[in-house]
Amino acid sequence: MTPRFATPRLVSAIVLAVTVALALASCGGTSSKVIETTTTQSTTTVAPTTTTTVDPGTLPQTDEKPTGTGAEFENRMKVLANAIITNTPDTAVTAFFPVSAYKQTKKNTDPAADWKNRLIANFKVDVADANKKLGANAKNAVFTGATVPATAVWVKPGEEYNVGPYWRVFKAQMNYTVDGKNVQIPIESMISWRGQWYVVHLGTIR
Repeated sequence: MTPRFATPRLVSAIVLAVTVALALASCGGTSSKVIETTTTQSTTTVAPTTTTTVDPGTLPQTDEKPTGTGAEFENRMKVLANAIITNTPDTAVTAFFPVSAYKQTKKNTDPAADWKNRLIANFKVDVADANKKLGANAKNAVFTGATVPATAVWVKPGEEYNVGPYWRVFKAQMNYTVDGKNVQIPIESMISWRGQWYVVHLGTIR
């Protein structure tokens, strides 16, 4: 049998096919890309919490009748009691009727000046006098609570040189024990603001 040899045209086609195959192989088929991702952590700044204390004297009066109990009243009396024991009148001002409430309550040309020059001035003298009533060992006194009589009355505008109403009670009592003895210090007058008792005259009204 006589062998057959590939024709030139067939050889060219084979060479072309091999060339194309090699070219595709050199491209590596598919290519993959690495995607970098950046994670950004958000930071939230929280504003600091602030506490705003509202002066009750700037709020309107109410007709709520106060009692001689409750945390607010007891804390106020403890402040006054400690001021009497230590003879530090300036520390007892928070137990006194607020000047802002007094401006809404009393009828005179300058309630703030009257509050400062008469009421608070006398109150500080009364605290010092009350300290003397505890005796020489006042620093050893123990406050045992305040007693408020059930004789409060509702004072209408105009009855006590007032433009605003309030509850008023006379002769509440601060109770102490000193060296085993009971000592009572009277509070001449307390008046109300928004359902709370405040001292307005510790000693004689003047």
